[in-house]
Amino acid sequence: MAAAISSLDLLLSSPGKTESFGYAIGRLLRGGEVLALIGELGVGKTALVRGIVAGLGVPAASVTSPTFLLVHSYQGKLPVIHMDWYRLKKFEETESLGLSDYLAEDVVVAIEWADRFPQLLPEDRLEVRLAHRTRTTRNALLEARGLRSRSLLARIKKVWRNPPRSFKPQVETGRKISPR
Repeated sequence: MAAAISSLDLLLSSPGKTESFGYAIGRLLRGGEVLALIGELGVGKTALVRGIVAGLGVPAASVTSPTFLLVHSYQGKLPVIHMDWYRLKKFEETESLGLSDYLAEDVVVAIEWADRFPQLLPEDRLEVRLAHRTRTTRNALLEARGLRSRSLLARIKKVWRNPPRSFKPQVETGRKISPR
């Protein structure tokens, strides 16, 4: 029998809010999490990763989409492996990425276009589906699949629904994050 899927559905009212949400997630990561990012071009997957990495202590401006290089790594409070599967067409192309090498207790893995090769994803992952609502507004649906991901989602729900004032960063895309 499949485990229950825990979820959170929310509205992100601007690109800055998407990055702020990522920042909140980054502050809650403990290592070993896999974030499967799903959504069409321009929906904010990289902006979300920029916030996540900033929440782990890495300057947000250092984050770029790994579309052409396929993998970027960042070292903050935890190592972050940022993958982009957009350009991959065949399953055989994924073998050179070495995803299983990155799945470790002390590493966070964020994969853009994760829905291209779902068979490669670990069972325990947090799926983040982003969708356009308007030109600037996004819908985000988070689904936790597995024990570690359900624990992360519970922490996200607790903080995002009632964030302490100091936990809601003012984000300027491509610049440093500072509290309000």
